[in-house]
Order: sequence, then C-alpha cells, then structure tokens
Amino acid sequence: MKAQFWILLVVMAVTTYLVRMIPFTFFSAKIKSKYIRDVLYYIPYAVLGAMTIPHIFYSGGSTQASVVGAVVAFVMAFFRFSLIAVAVTACVVAYFSGMIL
Repeated sequence: MKAQFWILLVVMAVTTYLVRMIPFTFFSAKIKSKYIRDVLYYIPYAVLGAMTIPHIFYSGGSTQASVVGAVVAFVMAFFRFSLIAVAVTACVVAYFSGMIL
C-alpha cells in the first residue's frame, strides 16, 4: 500500500511537471502567430467552462431550476454585472424557482 502511494505520487509529479515544462522547452521565443496566442489565451476559460457548466445543471435538486438560474447568470454576465452579483442572484433565483417548480 505504501509503495503504491509513492509510485502514484512520482507518476503524478512527473506528468504534472512534463505538462508545465513542455511549453517552456518548445516555445522559448515569443509566439508570433496571433491565432496560436489567442488559442492559448482562451484555454483556461474553456477548461473552466467545461468543468463548471455541467455541474450547474446537475448539482441542484431540480434541473429546471438550475436552467432558470443559469439563464439569469448568463444574462447578468452579458450585461457585465460583477461576479458576486451574478453568482448570488443566480443562486437565489435557482433556489426560489426550485421551490416554485
């Protein structure tokens, strides 16, 4: 059991290190392609969205209430409300719509 832990720890450390070091070794100069820079710029947002959005719809008790809360959040975010205002309002709307639906 202890040996397995150390093996898994080393494998995770190596994989994490490789993923972070590969861009530094291959892209030592400034990236001149606007397309590649744009893709690299939006990767964190795309990953965050891919991890967060499914949980919006399945974390609550009602999918319909979650959809209503998500729509309110998207509309508020479109109109550039603050993150706290969007999150709190979406949670409150999803909660009350869950009570109604």
